[in-house]
Amino acid sequence: MNTIWFPDLSETEGPKYRALAKAIREAVVDGRLPVGEKLPPVREVAWQLQITPGTVARAYSILVDDGVLEAAVGRGTFVAQRLMRSDLPEDSLINIVRNHNHIDFRGCRVPDVGQGKIINRHMIEAAKRAEDTYVDYPTSSSDAAARKAVCHWIGEDHVGRFEADNVVLGLGAQNCTILALQALLRGVRPVIMTEQLAYPGVRRAAQLLRAELVGLRMDGEGIRPDAFEEAIRQQGGQVLLTAAEVHSPTTIRTPYSRKRELAEIARRYAVQIIEDDCHRIAAPQAPAYRAILPEQSWYIGSLTKSVAASLRFGFLVAPSEYSRMARQVSQGNFYGLPQPILDLCETLIMSGEASDIRKRVVASCEDRVQNAVNILGQWDIRWRPDAPFLWLKMPQGWRGSRFALVCGEQGIRVKPADEFALSDAESPNAVRIAVNRPGNDARGRAALHRLNEILQQHALEPEI
Repeated sequence: MNTIWFPDLSETEGPKYRALAKAIREAVVDGRLPVGEKLPPVREVAWQLQITPGTVARAYSILVDDGVLEAAVGRGTFVAQRLMRSDLPEDSLINIVRNHNHIDFRGCRVPDVGQGKIINRHMIEAAKRAEDTYVDYPTSSSDAAARKAVCHWIGEDHVGRFEADNVVLGLGAQNCTILALQALLRGVRPVIMTEQLAYPGVRRAAQLLRAELVGLRMDGEGIRPDAFEEAIRQQGGQVLLTAAEVHSPTTIRTPYSRKRELAEIARRYAVQIIEDDCHRIAAPQAPAYRAILPEQSWYIGSLTKSVAASLRFGFLVAPSEYSRMARQVSQGNFYGLPQPILDLCETLIMSGEASDIRKRVVASCEDRVQNAVNILGQWDIRWRPDAPFLWLKMPQGWRGSRFALVCGEQGIRVKPADEFALSDAESPNAVRIAVNRPGNDARGRAALHRLNEILQQHALEPEI
């Protein structure tokens, strides 16, 4: 990409980053920028076009998300090849084959507290009661009992008044998030606002829906109200997607007072709020957004982190005005959840055994977090007894990505902060360590001690 190519953006209307992204896309399509061509560094493009480096970085990140460009760490940004499925690296997939010789602190998985035997028993009992109900397609009412069970599971105190007709079931919280976004997003490139650090599944959802993600600055109480309002005014965001009760990766909980501030801004600008509560396993500490702003808020949860991930049973509570649309969107995606799963989850909840499992999961989480804090407590960590992960800020001499690489070489997997940072945002120097892994607790404790040793041995070495 030479100086002859650089577009003139001086007469363009609207945001400059969109105009630059459009110009690069057109140059790729017509062949002026061939596959494999290296684009100039952000600062060089900014100087040539007399725009800010942030504007260029944002244009690049949009095109990377769209697959037009690809970014290689330490090498630069290039015009992307068209990837076939077989070309995708293993780590680009959300679910990968696990190496049982490794200790996995990357994924937040539910610990084994004996729920397998309970689920097996309920499956057998459900099959005995099924008669011929497992033969035909699901109907618009075949999930009614499961939706009523979800009402019982959530409770009105947390999300305000709602009915089973407001509940839509999906294949886990991620699927429910996508369903809610599909029901809400409009336009060619809609804007989703979210925390400046976000669960990687948020980026996946935005890519699938061809939406733009805007990261919002945070403080110790979550999203800053001034950042939220500024983004609405500058970007025209339609939806705020937030993990307010247990934010991954930082463990931050947004208090009720902050939620009210953000809800008032959303009300004033007619922005919909989707609250993803999938990482909360203990009792909630503040009402959900749907209890504060019921006509504009969606609540999402699942049994994945608190009962069993294998069930893939998620749920959303939509505003009354959107409930019918949300059900139509879900039926258009997969017609209906499998009846055996509906029956199984309904009986688990209504029998009280799902609640008993959750209590054991919470107790296990508290023990594991305490063990991790006892071992890693000398370092700068953020933690909560009811959050299944720790947020470890790197000591001097370490970068999060290098720490993750060194740990991986020793069979221990952690998740560096740059995997949570949006493509146009700076990444803090930290890693997330998930503690709710199934398997032998002694192996987990030994791995935590090894992490501590790695930090101690290399903390003061110069960065590489």
